[in-house]
Amino acid sequence: MSRTIARVSVFLSVMLSTVLTVQTDAHARLRCQMSSVASRGWVSAFNGYDLNGWVVEGTETFKEGDVEKPVWYVEDGKIICAGKGFGFLRYDKSLCDFSLYLEFRMSEKCNSGIGIRASKFDPKKPDTRPSISGFEIQILDDAGKEPDVHSSMSLYRYVAPLKNAIKPAGEWNWVQITARGTHLRVVLNGQVVHDLDQTDYEKIKDKPLCGFFSVQNHGGYIEFRNIFYKDLTPTVAAGVRRVGPLARLIQQLRAWRAARSQRCLCR
Repeated sequence: MSRTIARVSVFLSVMLSTVLTVQTDAHARLRCQMSSVASRGWVSAFNGYDLNGWVVEGTETFKEGDVEKPVWYVEDGKIICAGKGFGFLRYDKSLCDFSLYLEFRMSEKCNSGIGIRASKFDPKKPDTRPSISGFEIQILDDAGKEPDVHSSMSLYRYVAPLKNAIKPAGEWNWVQITARGTHLRVVLNGQVVHDLDQTDYEKIKDKPLCGFFSVQNHGGYIEFRNIFYKDLTPTVAAGVRRVGPLARLIQQLRAWRAARSQRCLCR
């Protein structure tokens, strides 16, 4: 009996040591990655441990049996949306010119999105949705389908992507969104899906040039990780700013210059 107990103790010790080592290695890789991107001017919007710096808007919790659970939570270095109800997880910092990089993995039939240059969402005011107050870059489980104004990576309801480069549900995708003045560029999995000037489109020409970015809960389970942004402006406005003719011209000139030197974030 004593030998059996000893063997069990040794086994448990080895297993515990292995688990701790794996966790330590994972945390070390995360710190190394953050340090690497920070040296290139990128800021980590997600610390890998909790939702510090983020604001849940819309549905916050749901019931599973008698247990109240959060819609948004962190697990294994990922932000996870349980896909219950409707709302957004907004990063609590307004940006004007910026580049945003993140990775996501969606479930089957998932519907989600990335809001940019938007106002704060108020469930009682539909016009505060990012797709209306700013832009929503659509995320949808529609791999292989023809692109349109509602497909993956569309500027939702306004502009269809150049191609549908989304991967099937269950696979990781990476996207980089760069906004400089009125110029917008979106790269999905290494393929350019948008490279445009919003003033060329009547419906979006007066969209804000500053605002918040967020990820969406639209009833589908989805995971996000490695969320980084780079502020490309000298100063950051505190709220959403509309643009006049002169400011728009200046922003266009800046966007033209920036487009010539645009580079994607290395994975």
